[in-house]
Amino acid sequence: MATLASNSSTAANASSATAGSEATASEMAVPEVRTLAERVFHQLQDAIVRGELAPGSKITEPGLSKTYGISRGPLREAMRRLEAHRLIERVPHVGARVVQLSMKELLELFDLREALESMAARLAAEHMSPEEVQGLRDVLALHEGQADLKRGEAYYQREGDLDFHYCIVQGSHNKMLMNLLCDDLYYLVRLYRTQFSASGTRPQRAFVEHHRIVDAIEAGDAELAELLMRRHVSASRANVADRYAATLEQSASKS
Repeated sequence: MATLASNSSTAANASSATAGSEATASEMAVPEVRTLAERVFHQLQDAIVRGELAPGSKITEPGLSKTYGISRGPLREAMRRLEAHRLIERVPHVGARVVQLSMKELLELFDLREALESMAARLAAEHMSPEEVQGLRDVLALHEGQADLKRGEAYYQREGDLDFHYCIVQGSHNKMLMNLLCDDLYYLVRLYRTQFSASGTRPQRAFVEHHRIVDAIEAGDAELAELLMRRHVSASRANVADRYAATLEQSASKS
């Protein structure tokens, strides 16, 4: 049985992390200031993002309470937050289930991400301080040591300050963009980035692209930073769409 103490996806400052170590759920300590409901929310959203709770799967309060060893009150509040972050949805005559986007919805999400994140990269090149740029370098140094990236299997990023894309949006210093990309759409985007973005040489290529984006931001080249981010998200979009289409076909063939 999973326990609350063993899993959290809280963000930690990259500067305090040790480069070369792989960030895993068990290594990320839960701050004492968190409420129980917040801990439950982060535990469940991490399970959804990693695919432990599969897209489209039905979930119930009694089932989650038994599996994760948590009481119904905090669980109910956590599920409301998951629904607000678009990770679960209520279906008439079915109940709650983990979100599963159609291909059209997925492509629309990535179209939006491409437009907004490229804008964020341009603004980051204009507004990020040298200290913030160094923070990006520190995040990438941490990522480089991850075992999954070294093996070319995946490029998993912890949420928040350990997520390269999150840091770029924060560096834009644009509150509207931050609200959209770091709150409203963040967890939904992470779900599809995490489960469907890694295949073939894509993890290593994505890592190299991240370095080039930081180089442009550090040079203050807003136009180049915007172009590189647009190309980066576009490549991710194509890769995710191909893998997601294959998943949908497999699901259809089994039904």
